[in-house]
Amino acid sequence: MKKIIYLIAIVALLNACGESFLDTNPNDALSPSTFWKTKKDLDLALTGCYNGYESGGNQFYRDCGSDNGYNNFPWEGWTNVGNGKLSPSDPGASYYGFSTINRCNEFLANADNATAVSEADRAIYKAQVRFIRAYKYYILTVNYGDVPLIKENFDSPEEAKVPRDSQADVRKFIEDELAAVIEVLPAAYSGGDYGKATKGAAQALLMRYHLYFKNYDKALATAKSISGYSLYPSFEGLFDPANEQNEEVILSVQYTQDLYEFDYTPYLPNGIGGWSSVVPTQSLVDAFGMADGKTIEEAELAGEYDPTNPFVNRDPRLRASIVYPGQVFVGKVYRSIEESSNDYYNKADNASKTGYNYKKYTSFLDINPNSSYWNMGNDVFLFRYAEVLLTIAEAKIELNQIDAELYKALDDVRVRAGIPKVDQSKYNNQESLRKLLRNERRVEFAMEGLRRDDIIRWGIAKDVLNGNLMGAKRGTVLATTQPNGDHNVSMTLPANLIESRSFDVSKNNLLPIPQSAIDKNPALKPNNPGY
Repeated sequence: MKKIIYLIAIVALLNACGESFLDTNPNDALSPSTFWKTKKDLDLALTGCYNGYESGGNQFYRDCGSDNGYNNFPWEGWTNVGNGKLSPSDPGASYYGFSTINRCNEFLANADNATAVSEADRAIYKAQVRFIRAYKYYILTVNYGDVPLIKENFDSPEEAKVPRDSQADVRKFIEDELAAVIEVLPAAYSGGDYGKATKGAAQALLMRYHLYFKNYDKALATAKSISGYSLYPSFEGLFDPANEQNEEVILSVQYTQDLYEFDYTPYLPNGIGGWSSVVPTQSLVDAFGMADGKTIEEAELAGEYDPTNPFVNRDPRLRASIVYPGQVFVGKVYRSIEESSNDYYNKADNASKTGYNYKKYTSFLDINPNSSYWNMGNDVFLFRYAEVLLTIAEAKIELNQIDAELYKALDDVRVRAGIPKVDQSKYNNQESLRKLLRNERRVEFAMEGLRRDDIIRWGIAKDVLNGNLMGAKRGTVLATTQPNGDHNVSMTLPANLIESRSFDVSKNNLLPIPQSAIDKNPALKPNNPGY
């Protein structure tokens, strides 16, 4: 089915090289004289580079570092990222690891010894590895700024004690690497090689890179150069495991049931056996507008939105993304606002503290309630075509190019979601379109790990991550139902206060380099004197 997944099961020998080549010198590196010979050797080593370079859990949990999500359990690492209470000694969830980069460097240093493999094929292997290494450096520099830029592995631990390179140098490396591999990587692979890095994946990463660093001309040009993809017709169907290999997916993290499976237990409601580790905030729920395209504030003024029964006639992406009170999910009515429910916020440790749970990627349980949700094989998307369209729209907004191409990019995403095209008489200037675009990204990519980077690059993290984090108002689930089968609710009791959050730009824009890494490599310095 997915050849790369089957190979992952037999690459443990490649993963024993230590957590970081900056911490220790690997003693078990594979010898060029015995290993790097055949295509099978390259396949094994390549799979070692792919193994763990990214994960679905990273994508889901990362939203807890934004106003989209809350991490219920501090020991999982994301509670403190969300509330800003981080330090080198308590860094929360950390991306500061170099084991994948170590494996990539090892591959690139030895791949050409496999002379039984054609030079053209070796070039594609190496391009994939260079993509993975560039991806890891993108994650590192976005989260930590200056980081050591190591292109070749060290011979000893002492040599590995190097200072951080400037972000400018890291950025140039990423950009140059991606530009190079775009010229080598194929547009697609056949059969069992699905899931490997393609030209489109490298273009998508370069596009995201340019957008993050506000190079809007380059972001626009790169986005427009991506071809061969289109929106999947149904937003909800996009996340159905049966459709995981569809025309919208540019790159995904691969999973296979019983072998390299994904466990959805942390994301599901307590009432069906989940842990509610990652849950949506009220702020995110309120960001989803109405089915006719109005915001909930506009609809309330028009008498079309009832805040005590708030889930009627909403943007269909809300129901596809979030389990909310009154919704029928896995054959049960979700009653988190009622004190008698097992999903009530203080009923159990695993009950959602916000009164909401995520639904995106878990709609398979509506289709088959008996699914083994702790042993799923559905892929998790890293890049999809909707991001390309919204990048085109954002870049043109920031360049103040208000034209038909901009509106079409927004309209395509909105219409696929089931809401109307943009009202061009209302959204007709840079400021109004910027507000619309930012909200579109928020609701389209909820739980996909993009929100924290967005609010930091937009400079609004200080506005949305300071203050009280609120959950749903409490109340009663009514017997009456909506046309979709969900129950109406009466949410008239006070909302649940989850925590107080703070965000100091000088301290929280970057994650702290862990003290453990500084202890092993004294040449490293903290991100700022505030730590």
